[in-house]
Amino acid sequence: MDDSTRVRVGGDRPYDVLIGRGLTDHLVALLDGAQRVAVVHTASVAARAEDVAGRLRAAGLTPVTVTVPDAEQAKSVGTAERVWDELGAAGFTRTDAVVGIGGGALTDLAGFVAACWLRGVRWVPVSTSLLGMVDAAVGGKTGVNTSAGKNLVGAFHPPAGVLCDLEALDSLPTVDVAAGLAEVVKCGFIADPTILDLVEKGPGDAVDPTSPVLRELVERAVRVKADVVAGDLRESGRREILNYGHTLGHAIEKVEGYRWRHGHAVAVGTVYAGALGELAGRLDADTAARHRSAMAALGLPVTYRADAWPDLLAAMRVDKKARGSRLRFVVLDGLAKPSILDGPSDELLAEAYGRVAA
Repeated sequence: MDDSTRVRVGGDRPYDVLIGRGLTDHLVALLDGAQRVAVVHTASVAARAEDVAGRLRAAGLTPVTVTVPDAEQAKSVGTAERVWDELGAAGFTRTDAVVGIGGGALTDLAGFVAACWLRGVRWVPVSTSLLGMVDAAVGGKTGVNTSAGKNLVGAFHPPAGVLCDLEALDSLPTVDVAAGLAEVVKCGFIADPTILDLVEKGPGDAVDPTSPVLRELVERAVRVKADVVAGDLRESGRREILNYGHTLGHAIEKVEGYRWRHGHAVAVGTVYAGALGELAGRLDADTAARHRSAMAALGLPVTYRADAWPDLLAAMRVDKKARGSRLRFVVLDGLAKPSILDGPSDELLAEAYGRVAA
């Protein structure tokens, strides 16, 4: 019996996000009409990729498996070029498709490859990490990193559908599940406070892939993102609120050479955003403090090196959310009331960093 949950993502090119267990059989239906399918995956999920390739083959499709590096190392123009060469060698046409199997970095890459090949072919992300399920795979934002920063080269290219198979989380280390929950907690602060209640009531259940609590958290986070991106695919308006905590988070990742987990960087960035909102006179002290306690309950980092501030500030100035020389931050005017803080002073930014500096 199929007990999957479907969350509809609206817009000009609507699609469904399927959440549940044992969802691989749904993939073939999303690829109807294709002849060749590139199965782009990381080495760590090679067994799952081979299973998918076998199912595609049994359905009469021709899978072309392409292995790429794990984590952020996959997200480079060089890796994308190598995948494009594989598509060219296999004779991929406009009716063929790309399937990305892996974490958020992998699905970002696979979507970017699909967006650029013949100016856009169908693609389906099959997320194998919690972070990928609740963030990268939903929304149609694809991209790669460059030496200048994270996700500065990319395209908006909605998928044909998204598979969030919770079985993939069973073998993940707890530290990786917790890191993915940083994005879920973010959704709690900007839109759905019930998420915060669930995490605070049972942080142990929140990091247990088999628990109904984790499934509810995934479904709630996906619904938050689906609701936001449906009316703003290209991040020209409300979608910007999904970047809560990401301005500093992306800067930390860059300073760390992408060796930090994305969720860990976002956890610190979210605590920083709470402090910034409070110091700007926009957010009450209790809600600001809740940022730290919610992330800490999951074992996530809530501080970063004090001496890194000059490098972090420089990195934030080339963030996608900046406008010219003016930095923009998503802050809260209250719980689930996100807004924009445009052009805060360097003094205010530094004071807020003092709240997370260690």
